[in-house]
Amino acid sequence: MDEPVLLTGAGGRVGQAILRGIGDDYEWRLLDREPLPAAKVPAGIPDADRFVADITNADAVREAMDGVGAVIHLAGDPRKTAPWDSVLRNNIDGTQVVMRAAVDTGVEKFVFASSNHAVGGYETEDRTPDLYRPNDGYRLDGTELPRPGNLYGVSKAAGESLGRFHHDEHGMSVVCVRIGNLTKDHPPREYERGQAMWLSHRDCAHLFDRCLQADYGYEIVYGISNNDRRYYSIERAREALGYDPADNSADYTFEGKPKDEGDDSDGDGEPAADDTDLGDAPAEPNFPTDPDTPTDGA
Repeated sequence: MDEPVLLTGAGGRVGQAILRGIGDDYEWRLLDREPLPAAKVPAGIPDADRFVADITNADAVREAMDGVGAVIHLAGDPRKTAPWDSVLRNNIDGTQVVMRAAVDTGVEKFVFASSNHAVGGYETEDRTPDLYRPNDGYRLDGTELPRPGNLYGVSKAAGESLGRFHHDEHGMSVVCVRIGNLTKDHPPREYERGQAMWLSHRDCAHLFDRCLQADYGYEIVYGISNNDRRYYSIERAREALGYDPADNSADYTFEGKPKDEGDDSDGDGEPAADDTDLGDAPAEPNFPTDPDTPTDGA
């Protein structure tokens, strides 16, 4: 793609995984509600291409959008216990502001960061925990109706519907990526659900690269690695986008160590300290935290 790419929520975990993987491959516009420290900005991106704005500010979003060919929209409140007023403002109204600006400025491709929580309601008591294990054949493939498990998931399902509308009404290409559990270097430790939906950093960058390069109309795909244990199908991502993930949670022990190492601790018999589950801790740029801290989904 020759035109610039606007990345909203550039300072969050997903944004940083994308920039670390393909930061040198595109001309970027970076938008975040907080100023980005130098460590989070790839070399060569001038100050003029860094925007500090709230995504509900239509004028500021249009300024950042001017002249771009594609948008990767990540910004929003990622807390799975986020209250309705927050998901309404940040995730639904904010997404509509960004999509509307993309339509009005002639953006060709729009990549929307949806979430596993848009379909969390399929993880019923009678299906779990077998659902998370390799011998279980149940699969969600993106053709099923949304079934949110929380208000955050409701907001992501709404974003998918907004994408469908803007594709049908205005012809903008839209792909919605239902992101799994993004962690760096290894799958989530001692967590079956997280290992079934693991998305490694390099597979994340590769997937969003394919979203920018492929031709499509409207798609919903799952953003996970090539895990043996999975209940999300990645076949549509392969077919529609050319996604070819490199990582598999089965190559690691349940404790998150590469199997060829065979050590499941930091030497004291306990899981490594950097894998503390922050539960509902915020992870995206409107609510910034350490981009490498694993959390439950995206």
